[in-house]
Amino acid sequence: MPLDFTAIDFETANSSPASACSVGLVRVRGGEVVATAGWLIRPPAGHDEFQHWNIKIHGIHPEDVSGAATWEEQFDRLCSFAGADVLVAHNAGFDTKVLRSTSEVTGLECPPYRSLCSLQVARRTYELDSYRLPVAAAAAGFAEFSHHDALADARACAQIVIDAAARAGAADVDELASALSLRVVDAPARVLERAVA
Repeated sequence: MPLDFTAIDFETANSSPASACSVGLVRVRGGEVVATAGWLIRPPAGHDEFQHWNIKIHGIHPEDVSGAATWEEQFDRLCSFAGADVLVAHNAGFDTKVLRSTSEVTGLECPPYRSLCSLQVARRTYELDSYRLPVAAAAAGFAEFSHHDALADARACAQIVIDAAARAGAADVDELASALSLRVVDAPARVLERAVA
């Protein structure tokens, strides 16, 4: 099994996990980045208020997404990019929650994606003072990127996992998780139930 996965990163308009306003996706095949995609998202109604703190972090304003496609209009594009891959993200619990929550409030069924957290991978791979994405990515040889740009962040996550797998001699994501005493997290039970219903 080769080192295949999709790295993903979301930015949100506010504290609601259903307020996705930007996504970055990076496809890795055989330990190499082979495709990237990123776009703005108009957050779902009721979750579309932009909070000052979030704008300060990612620099996306309401007017930036006013003409963007909605989650419903872009969901198939996102899912077809990711396919059946394991999703990798830095603090994966956040990004998978955004994916599930935004799907839920828009009435869409989220595929039962498995995930691996590059933050946990970094903690088991490097000796660092901080495991924030820019620091961990630099340790993986990916420095000087635009942090909180969703595509740049996804690319940084991908590099951490690629580098960690090389250091661990792991052939695929599951082998890497096992080598680091981590686990690839399955989708929550209720997502799995809906997928088989």
